[in-house]
Amino acid sequence: MSVPSRVEFSTAARAGADRAFWTGDLTLVACLAIATVVVHVLSGGKYGFQRDELATLEDARHLAWGYVAYPPVTPFFGRLSLELFGTSLAGFRFFAGVAQAMAVVLTALMARLLGGGRWAQLVAAMAAVPFCLAGGALMQYVSFDYLCWVLTAYLTLRQLHSDDPRWWLAVGAAIGCGMLSKYSMPFLVAGLVVGVLLTDARRYLKSKWLWGGVAVALLIFLPNLIWQAQHNFVSVDFLRHIHARDVAEGRHRGFLLGQLKITLFAFPIWVAGLCFYLFSAKRYRTLGWMYAVPLLLFVVGKGRDYYLAGSYPMLYAAGAVWVEGWLPSRRAGTLRTAIWVALLLDTTIAAAFFLPLAPINSAWFKVATQVNGDFREEIGWPDLVETIAHVRDGLSVDDSVHLGILGTNYGEAGAVNLYGPRYGLPKAISGVNSFWQRGYGDPPPQVLIVVGRSRRFVERNFTGCHLAAHTGNRLGVGNEETIEHPDIFVCRGPMRGWPEFWKDFRYYG
Repeated sequence: MSVPSRVEFSTAARAGADRAFWTGDLTLVACLAIATVVVHVLSGGKYGFQRDELATLEDARHLAWGYVAYPPVTPFFGRLSLELFGTSLAGFRFFAGVAQAMAVVLTALMARLLGGGRWAQLVAAMAAVPFCLAGGALMQYVSFDYLCWVLTAYLTLRQLHSDDPRWWLAVGAAIGCGMLSKYSMPFLVAGLVVGVLLTDARRYLKSKWLWGGVAVALLIFLPNLIWQAQHNFVSVDFLRHIHARDVAEGRHRGFLLGQLKITLFAFPIWVAGLCFYLFSAKRYRTLGWMYAVPLLLFVVGKGRDYYLAGSYPMLYAAGAVWVEGWLPSRRAGTLRTAIWVALLLDTTIAAAFFLPLAPINSAWFKVATQVNGDFREEIGWPDLVETIAHVRDGLSVDDSVHLGILGTNYGEAGAVNLYGPRYGLPKAISGVNSFWQRGYGDPPPQVLIVVGRSRRFVERNFTGCHLAAHTGNRLGVGNEETIEHPDIFVCRGPMRGWPEFWKDFRYYG
């Protein structure tokens, strides 16, 4: 793919590229990013906490340098949200939305560095908005992992653009923060390493600044690494189990087709950007490898389609700048309008299927839940806890005093810990992920309300069990809790005693 001479990606291609951030072109980009945050805040509280968010909420109350399922960044921001907004759902999701908005701005900044004018910057930013809406809709590690991938790409581009090796320190800091967000960062790092080795950037291997960046990344990641060592690298076991589950359930299938689902009508833009990096821009070829290598690794390793999402903003930036320079003057207006229509359609689709906008049980909602199953897992948690409270109310006073609540998944346990205090319920216990590490309490419960387990399980592990209720919700929305494991039992203690039972009770989800 050849690039017209008027689109030379250099400092000469754009006069005034060093204007103040809040003036000129980026004012509109900043407004766009702020608008996405406003949309998240206004829509974020409509349904309820999603199951994964209930786990994050509980982990946020137990700050540590590591957790079974993820590094500490997401629970840290969860705790910050709790301190600022209490248990407000929209407040809990606020920082996820901010992280995605920052990624939108960084996308435009990459287009700016590559010589793009206002149109290219806005197109690049707009192309990033659909995933911004999806990734910021829930408080989850995906939001912060995505930002760290985009930030790493931006800082790498900044280094290559300026040829100032000191930027490697900033790249290392972004990588270190990414490792504290989600353990997928090594895939991007693999692309960066290959890109350095196979391009002119390998000259930096002799630079103290590059190795200083490596040291910075390791230093930032070190607290979590120490935590892992203290806990027998439990997250490695967790990731191995989750990956095996995903492969067994076929969640990796359609990975390549999934890239089209993620990018939708922005597909031509990112393809143009990838071709530019790999075939036309020798100076920036490293960024092409930062996409190609993770893509290959995820295909071979059977990853899920959204794992690569953080690689697309750097491609949108290059593609938008290339298109801006390529558009023939005669039809530029028509083609630019067509591109904007396509991107607005992308954004509309993302909003319809990933923001909690549809009235529950409407035709729109039913279609949306087929695309995005998270919506179903945002419904019914207060109803579940109310049902558990009714079961407790049917027990004797002595049984209620010595009661424990055992949740099968972290959603059930987290919901009890969130909504249970209004009913005077005890804290829930569970064997899943980090809940297991917090134990079964002292003194151990003598009576259990067991939520979400099968009759076979409770009768094999506990004494005196009887079925007490079923999980449901007032809105009649079917989800994992109401369909797959709806039974609620009342049991006595474990047959083998608590220490022996708990030792073998750990599992991952």
